[in-house]
Amino acid sequence: MKVLIVGSGGREHAIAASVAKSPKVDKIYCAPGNAGIGQIAECVDIGAMEFDKLVDFAKEKEIDLTVIGMDDPLVGGVVDKFEEAGLRVFGPRKNAAILEGSKAFSKDLMKKYNIPTAGYENFDSPEEAMKYLETAKMPIVLKADGLALGKGVLICQTREEAMEGVKTLMLDKKFGEAGNTIVVEEFMTGKEVSVLSFVDGKTIKIMTSAQDHKRAKDGDQGLNTGGMGTFSPSPFYTDDVDKFCKEYIYQASVDAMAAEGRPFTGIIFFGLMLTEDGPKVLEYNARFGDPEAQVVLPRMKNDIIDVFEACIDGKLDEIDLEFEDNAAVCVVLASDGYPVSYEKGFEIRGLEQFDGKDGYYVFHAGTKLDDGKIVTNGGRVLGVTAKGDTLKEARANAYEATKLIDFDNKYMRTDIGKEL
Repeated sequence: MKVLIVGSGGREHAIAASVAKSPKVDKIYCAPGNAGIGQIAECVDIGAMEFDKLVDFAKEKEIDLTVIGMDDPLVGGVVDKFEEAGLRVFGPRKNAAILEGSKAFSKDLMKKYNIPTAGYENFDSPEEAMKYLETAKMPIVLKADGLALGKGVLICQTREEAMEGVKTLMLDKKFGEAGNTIVVEEFMTGKEVSVLSFVDGKTIKIMTSAQDHKRAKDGDQGLNTGGMGTFSPSPFYTDDVDKFCKEYIYQASVDAMAAEGRPFTGIIFFGLMLTEDGPKVLEYNARFGDPEAQVVLPRMKNDIIDVFEACIDGKLDEIDLEFEDNAAVCVVLASDGYPVSYEKGFEIRGLEQFDGKDGYYVFHAGTKLDDGKIVTNGGRVLGVTAKGDTLKEARANAYEATKLIDFDNKYMRTDIGKEL
C-alpha cells in the first residue's frame, strides 16, 4: 500500500520509521518532510496547511492511507477535507481536534464530566483576567487558549509576573490569535508524565508512558521549548497511577467527547500531573507528542498500520497493543539560541555512523538537503534516541551516541533523565 505522512518534524520521522517497518507498505510519501525522512520516503513540496493540494496529491498518487502528524492541520480540519474526498485518513476531525485546539474547551469538558484537572477560569477580556489575578493565589499558570507550538504556557511566581503575562498573551499578542482567550489555572506540583493513546471513537488503548523535558536549559531552567528530550517508560507512572487514570481519566475523556457529539478517532496525548491529590490532566493533545513519539514508537511491537486501520474502522478493541520490556531515551540536539533566535544552514557531520546501528535512531526535526549535504534548518535539529535494558542504560547509550554527531552551534541539555 501507499502511505502519505503529513508533517516535517522528528515526530513525523518517527512515524515514518514505524510505517516503513510494515510489510504492508511499499511506498511512503511525506509532505513536506525533511532530510532524514527523505531517506525512507519521497518528500513532496506541499505544506501541511495546503489542504486542497494534499487532497489532490493523495488522489493523483492513489494513496491508500494518509497519516496527519501535526496539530495545526488537524485543528484546521484537514481530516474532514480528506474524508469529504473519499480518502482514508488517520486523525481526529476538526470538531474533535478542538480537544487540543482550545484549552478553554478542554477545561470546560473536564469540569462537566468530572475528569480530574486543576481549578481554573477562562477569560477573553484582559481587564477581567487582571481583576481576577488581584486576589488569586500565587504561583499561577496562564495558558493561551489556542495552539502556540507548545510555548503558550506561562508559570507566574508573583502577581506582577502574572499581570505582565496577561499583557504578553492578550495585549501584545505574542502568540497571535491563540491569546484571544486565556485560561488562568491553579499551579499544580508533582511529577509530569505523558501518556499517548490510540482511540477509535469509543475504545481507547494506552501506549507506554513517557516523560518530556520542556525547558531549554539544564535543571529545568530557561524558556519553554517544544521539548529538549524525553524518556520512556516513566518510573513515576506506577500501577496505582495507571489504575486510577483508567478509571477516571482515559475512557472518561473518550466517552465525554462522544457524548458531546465529537467522537475522537486518532491519538489522544494525556499530559498528566501526579499531584498529592492523585493524577490530574494538565493538557490534551490530539496527536503524537514530539519528542515522546521518538521514544514510544521504537518500543512498540505492533505493525503500526494495523493499529491505524483498526482506529479508522472502529475495531481497536481487536488490537492487543504490545511494547518491548526495555527503555528508550531521546536527547534533542538543537541550535544554540533556541527557542529565541539561532542560525541555520550548518552542515551536520557524523550521521553515517548510525547506519545499521541496532537500537539507535536519529530522528530529523529541523534539517534539509543543501547541495547534497544535510544541514541544520530549525531550532530543534535532531533527536538522538537509544534503547537499553534499563532507563539508566538507555540514557548512557543516548548521550554516548550524541558524541557521534557534530554541527556548528550544536546545543543540548546534559540532564535528560538524570534523576532516574
